[in-house]
Amino acid sequence: MARAESTQDRGAVRLAAGPEIISGPAAAGAPPKQRSARRKRIELTILLGPPLILFIGFVFVPMIFAIWYSLYNWNGYGPLSDFIGLQNYQGVVTGSVFHQALLHNIIIAVLSVVIQLPISIGLALLLNRRMRGQAAMRLAVFTPYVLSQATSAVMWSMLLSHGGPVDSLLKSAGLAALIHFWLASTSLVLYTLFFVVTWQFIGFGIVLLLAGLQGIPPELREAAAIDGASSWQITRRIMLPLLGPTIRIWIFLAVIGSLQLFDIVWIMTLGGPANASQTMLTYLYFNGAERTQFGYGATVSVVLFIISFVFALAYQRYALRRDTAGAVTRAVG
Repeated sequence: MARAESTQDRGAVRLAAGPEIISGPAAAGAPPKQRSARRKRIELTILLGPPLILFIGFVFVPMIFAIWYSLYNWNGYGPLSDFIGLQNYQGVVTGSVFHQALLHNIIIAVLSVVIQLPISIGLALLLNRRMRGQAAMRLAVFTPYVLSQATSAVMWSMLLSHGGPVDSLLKSAGLAALIHFWLASTSLVLYTLFFVVTWQFIGFGIVLLLAGLQGIPPELREAAAIDGASSWQITRRIMLPLLGPTIRIWIFLAVIGSLQLFDIVWIMTLGGPANASQTMLTYLYFNGAERTQFGYGATVSVVLFIISFVFALAYQRYALRRDTAGAVTRAVG
C-alpha cells in the first residue's frame, strides 16, 4: 500500500512538473534535427552552387549582354554609342529573309516529327528484338551521331557534288534521270540538308527509344501473348502507349534541335542558294559576323531565344506536364 502511494506521489510530481520533464526528450532530440537540416542545406549549397554559378556566368549574363547590345547599332569595334532602341527588332520581325529562315526551321522541325519519328520507332522496335548481329546493327545506327557535324557536312558535300559518288551511283543503277544539283537547286537544297540531318541524328533518337523500350517490363508482353494478342496488338496497345513519355521527350529535343540548326547548313550551303536553305542561326551568323552588324545579330539571337523559350514553356505545359507530375508523384510515394 505504501509502494502504491509512493508511486502515485511520483506520478503527481511528474504531472505537476509536466512541461519541464515531458519536454526533456524532445529538447534532446531537437539538436540532431537541426544538425540534419543544416547538413542538408550545406549539401545543397555544395552541389547546386557550382552549376548555378556556371549557369549565371555562361547563360544568364551573356543573355543580358545580348539584350543590351541589341539596342545599339554596333559593328563590334569601339564603345556602344549609337543607341537605336527597338529598330533592330523591327528590322528582324519585318524582314522577309528572317521570315524565310524561320519557315525553313519550322519545315525541318515538322519533317523531323513526321519522318524521323516513325523511322526511329520502327528501327528501335526492330533492334529491341533478339537477333544475330544485334550489337553490330546498333553500333552502325549510332555511329553517324558520334561524328562531328563539320565532318558530316564536308563528307556529304563531296558525296553530293555534281558528278560525285552519289551521281555515279545513280548512273550505274540506271537512275540517271534522278540526278539533280542537290545543293544548288532552290527547290531541293532544303530537303537534301534534311536528309543529311536525318542521317546524322536519327541514331540518337533510336538509342533514346531503345532505352524506353527496355524499361517496359517483359511480363506485360508475355501476359498479352498468353491472352492471344498478336505482335501488332502488343506493339500498338502496350509498347507504344508505355513509350509515350520517351516519344514526347524525343519530339521536344528534335524541335529544339531544328530551331538551332547551323553547322551542317552553313558548311554545305552558306544558307544559299538565294537564301533557299537559310536558317535563323545562319541568318544570325551572316548578319552578325560576316557583315559585322553585331547589334543586329544580337537581336536575332534574342528573338531566337524567345521563340525557343515560348515553345519550351508551352510544350512543358501541354505535353510534358503529366509525365513530370507522374514522376514527382512516384518519387514522393
